Parts: sequence; C-alpha cells; structure tokens
Amino acid sequence: MDKDFFSTSEVAKLLGISRIAVFKKIKSGAIKARRIGRNFAVDKKDLPEVLGSVLREDKKQEIEKSVKKTVKEYGETLKLLGKE
Repeated sequence: MDKDFFSTSEVAKLLGISRIAVFKKIKSGAIKARRIGRNFAVDKKDLPEVLGSVLREDKKQEIEKSVKKTVKEYGETLKLLGKE
C-alpha cells in the first residue's frame, strides 16, 4: 500500500461491499473521506479504522459499557449457562 489515498471503488473492494454502500457510509460519517472534484478519496491513515482493525476510544468505551450492563442484568443467567 504505497498510495496515500484510496478511491471509493478500492475501499469497496477492501470492505467487500458495493460502491453505493461506501458512499452511504461516507455520507453518514462512518467513513472519513476527502472530496476531490466530483470524487471521494479515503486517506491511507484512516484505513485501519475503516477496516475495523483499530477501535477508537469511544467505541471501546461503548463496548465496555454494554458488557457491564449485560453482566449486571444477566449475570446469574450467564453463570448458569456457563455451567452447562
């Protein structure tokens, strides 16, 4: 990966989704992209986050909060299931 930017087609191939899905993710803010003329380009430094190999701190906190809530609400049930 010696490129600095990737096209929406290249990102779609990396993610295994359509270009339209990539555009929707860009529009929603799920994928950071730079507009270059009529096209979008994804910066190489943002690829790990896009590909899911890096969890942002806010996502880590959200997951931790969800786990704590699940354990609090279903702790006894989870213990029983673990014994089976």
